[in-house]
Amino acid sequence: MFAAMTPELLQAAAASNQWGAIFPELALGCLALLLLVLEILLPKSAHARIPVVAILGQLVLLAVLLWNFAPTGLERDTFNGLLHHSRDGQFMRAFFLVSSILVCLLGTVALAKQKLPRVEFYHLVLVVTAAMMLLAQSNHFVLLFVALETVTVGFYILVSYFRASPLSLEAGLKYLIMGALSSALLLFGIVLLYGVAGNPALPGHTAEAMNFNALNAFLAANPDNFLAKAGIVLVLAGVAFKIGAFPFQIWIPDVYQGAPTPVTAFLAVASKAAGFAVLLVLTLRAFAPYATLTVPILSVLAAATILFGNIAALTQHNVKRLIGLSGVSHAGFLLIGVVAAVSTPLALGAVYFYLAAYLLATFAVFGVMTHVAGANDAEQELDHYAGLARDNPFLAAVLAVGLGSLAGIPPLAGFMGKLFVFIAAFKAGLYPLLTVAIVGVVISIYYYFGWIKAAFFEAWRAPLQEGEIDDRPARTPVAWPAGVTLGLLALCTVLLGFYQGSFGEWLLTR
Repeated sequence: MFAAMTPELLQAAAASNQWGAIFPELALGCLALLLLVLEILLPKSAHARIPVVAILGQLVLLAVLLWNFAPTGLERDTFNGLLHHSRDGQFMRAFFLVSSILVCLLGTVALAKQKLPRVEFYHLVLVVTAAMMLLAQSNHFVLLFVALETVTVGFYILVSYFRASPLSLEAGLKYLIMGALSSALLLFGIVLLYGVAGNPALPGHTAEAMNFNALNAFLAANPDNFLAKAGIVLVLAGVAFKIGAFPFQIWIPDVYQGAPTPVTAFLAVASKAAGFAVLLVLTLRAFAPYATLTVPILSVLAAATILFGNIAALTQHNVKRLIGLSGVSHAGFLLIGVVAAVSTPLALGAVYFYLAAYLLATFAVFGVMTHVAGANDAEQELDHYAGLARDNPFLAAVLAVGLGSLAGIPPLAGFMGKLFVFIAAFKAGLYPLLTVAIVGVVISIYYYFGWIKAAFFEAWRAPLQEGEIDDRPARTPVAWPAGVTLGLLALCTVLLGFYQGSFGEWLLTR
């Protein structure tokens, strides 16, 4: 193989290494290293300023990314076909960067309650974010697997970051075991696809089967190959673990409860979005010739995921487990959008809009959770929210907006996200899935409004009498950076529900 690498081929490969195309990822990597250097050079009294450097650095990078945002004409491959750049990839870059900034802000609140190293937390968040950006733009199974494992290994550490908590360590161990299983399934599927596509006895065989475009051509030339079908099913199973789709969601309640609240938010939003970015690329490009296989599988997963997530969330009293299982149901709604995207281009924009609305609402809720939680981060019960509207009307209002959006209550952004997905599903003729989705929305209203009820309608109970003990953790005062951020999240959730403007037009016009 190496003998075939002529100077001309090497020169062509080097010419495709356009380092400017991955400037955001390189900048995040350099910023992550800078944090470690500052920890070494600065005195301990100045270490509290290092998280500020991480947040400000990301804000500058986000401004640069948005300033140079290319809405059209970005379709190109770089690094010899490893990366595919598109406007969808640009959107996901900004999505992950916003998520990372919000996680870092939540981290400043959560870590203040713990006696743990802090710089390493922000370093890991930056590295994981850069890997997610590469993952969403991957065009080759090698890059996909390396980027995915970088994300997963980073989360192994982040999930168990509160090492003094047994539940955090348990969550890290469970995530490690389930992550290893999902990686094994994914890798086995990739090996099957690579092996069958390289078989000289089959038409369209290729030595470049790791490349999504080459694999697409091979699958089109072999429309009914058993080994190819097995490989596709295993790859989809591996991705289903990452997004928390049924029946691969078993890890979610325990991991979400034990992980630090900012990490739970990171898993719920950014990690899930990265999984769906990969799923869209695989379904619409690499596995497109096998739509007759992928569409039924994803349809069954979508229906089962919606029903399981909503029904399981009904009995939860720990809010971290509740939000985790509700996130399972949201994965089901997004799966409907992925299935519909095979038939109608509108669905692709609907999925991205849903993700944007989900980011705003989920981080608003997790922001409130971070302030309500005590030092024992894993123990967050619905009872802890009793009296929140009386004690802190601002946090209660943000919570109500976030939960209302997640429930799909008009006119909030979550309602519009669900509406766009439902319209796309209707145009694609997915009527049974639409029925299941509507049932899921109705069920979800019960537990979302049960949480709101705990914050508002139990707020005016009589004060504690002499001798009574309030076992609720002390609520963290809302500092102005957190207050501004939570206010903006709630405001954007409301505004995006009323008016989608050029953002909605850009996403939904295909």
